[in-house]
Amino acid sequence: MITVHHLNDSRSQRVLWLLEELGLDYEIRRYQRDPATLLAPAALRAVHPLGKSPVLDDGDIRVAETGAVFEHLLDAHDPQGRLRPARGTADGRRFAYWLHYAEGSAMPPLLMKLVFSQLPRRAPGLVRPVVNAVAAKTQSSFIDPQLKTHADWQEAELAATGWFAGPDFSAADIMMSFPLEAAASRSIDRAAYPNIDRFLSAIHARPAYQRALERGGEYAYA
Repeated sequence: MITVHHLNDSRSQRVLWLLEELGLDYEIRRYQRDPATLLAPAALRAVHPLGKSPVLDDGDIRVAETGAVFEHLLDAHDPQGRLRPARGTADGRRFAYWLHYAEGSAMPPLLMKLVFSQLPRRAPGLVRPVVNAVAAKTQSSFIDPQLKTHADWQEAELAATGWFAGPDFSAADIMMSFPLEAAASRSIDRAAYPNIDRFLSAIHARPAYQRALERGGEYAYA
């Protein structure tokens, strides 16, 4: 049996979606963020020392980190390569790039945006004006330009086919869903990025995406 250790509003939603696309049976063990800190509960540290999600159990195999979970599921349960272009091809190399880019390059500035947007309201009252000024300056001078660079790049890459790794939908598009949903919620105007807008509309319309939402529950970026 496949078990997903699933945290609300997290990257693990993509794992549920991939499992739905693959048509695999699985069960969910749910964990809720602390409403004040937005951090994962301590119970997740009993599953993995970092207390992060997703973690996947596939029989006696345990895998953490979304990209590693994807690679395991595709290797073990998608032998026909329905959701991954053939290795060694141009599309296969694009697939590998976007699979790793999603977490390695796209997510860090989005996380910084979230952190710096939260700093002023979490700062003590006396220093809040100073913290607010520093946070605003950091966002406008560094974080926001980085996010625009990434969005421009993603927009251009989607222009050819509407997907990230060739002419067909693939697991790379599932990986890219989280950073693009996060960007659309906090940093970009979808109207200014028609290819990203079409991509988000297309993935949200997929039956497997909708089934994963029904099973996963609360998901703020959907």
